[in-house]
Amino acid sequence: MRVVVLPLSRPVQMISIIAMITLGVRFMFYSTTMFAIMNLCVKLVPNIPAIEIVFFRSVVSLILSLSILRFQRVSVWGNNKKILFSRGIVGAIALILYFITLQRIPLASAVSIQFMAPIFTTLLGIFILKERVKPLQWLFFLMAMIGVFLVLGFDPRVSLIFVLIGIVASVLAGLAYNFVRMLSTTEHPLVIIFYFPLVTIPITGLYSYFIWVMPTLEEWIILIAIGLATQFAQYFMTKAYQLEEVSKISSLKYLGIVYALCFGYVFFGETFDWIALNGIVLVLIAVGLNIWYKQKILKSS
Repeated sequence: MRVVVLPLSRPVQMISIIAMITLGVRFMFYSTTMFAIMNLCVKLVPNIPAIEIVFFRSVVSLILSLSILRFQRVSVWGNNKKILFSRGIVGAIALILYFITLQRIPLASAVSIQFMAPIFTTLLGIFILKERVKPLQWLFFLMAMIGVFLVLGFDPRVSLIFVLIGIVASVLAGLAYNFVRMLSTTEHPLVIIFYFPLVTIPITGLYSYFIWVMPTLEEWIILIAIGLATQFAQYFMTKAYQLEEVSKISSLKYLGIVYALCFGYVFFGETFDWIALNGIVLVLIAVGLNIWYKQKILKSS
């Protein structure tokens, strides 16, 4: 009987590739998926004011974070309260502005503008965290930015005011991510998350009181889903930033553009031309190259 021995090179190569994907990268991928679900849910409740959505999202986050921290017997107040409060305030403003763009312009366009946040995260990280970015990484970031603008295109459905609102949200989000990185060695991930609703609820709750829109049963379900998806997304993102350098994993958020285009087409009938599709490909290539290059640097050091 003839024994056939199958080549093991392909399985070994696949195992090697999977092994290269660090835990921090995986957490950021999970976070991106959860944020995509959150984006879809926000788009599904256009009649609820953005600041009211942030309020509901914060209530769910506060309950979950407080419950888990109590169960794990971890102090909810943390150590570096100044940075924790700063992260909460900056993050709250960024989220409100981002939700406004989600409700007012096509899903993929809003997400594309928000994808500039990793660029601002890296730029601010140079000054705040003193992290170094290799010259070749700047090329990858430039490729990603070009890809985002190709997706955004010259869409008449997107007004300049909402582009500017989206950019401001991205800058503030980049600042918040750097605060998370600063807290990586002193705080429990859920403590960092806990401070966000702790700061946000009083602000958004007071404002929502004067503009309150009573949700329908369907909208209640969606609002709860927003809170749950965001809670998981924030937790995975916080873990990712605690485990890896900002410049290595921040660009992974660009993968959410695939979700945005798919969800926009399926649920809202939003279509984009071939230029936008080329932009998606360019973004994905840039993300992959940045991860590969960073891994290469770590191995050689």
